[in-house]
Amino acid sequence: MELLTFSSTAWAQAAEGAAKAPSIFEIFGMPALMLILLYFVFMRPQMKKQKDHANLLKELKNGDEVVTSGGIIGRVKSISDLFVTIDAGANTSLKIQKQHVLSLTEKQAAKTKA
Repeated sequence: MELLTFSSTAWAQAAEGAAKAPSIFEIFGMPALMLILLYFVFMRPQMKKQKDHANLLKELKNGDEVVTSGGIIGRVKSISDLFVTIDAGANTSLKIQKQHVLSLTEKQAAKTKA
């Protein structure tokens, strides 16, 4: 008989201390907040960077001093749809893919802003 009393007490305690169901905010709100945070911390700055790079390539013109992804600094001699020919020094011309032009040099950027 005592065993029966113990089991009924155990069931009563379990029902009393049972965790309630999570709220709708806990189910959908937290993951939504995490996605929003990921968007503003990672995706938005990357999209802005890609947009700025595309704008740089579109506005590239002969005579601009550029830096390539390989670290080569040179002056643009000619531009085609996919390639850029740069003058990298004494009698040295390099033909590179247009997408590998990373930026204008600091001197050139200052000239274009002024």
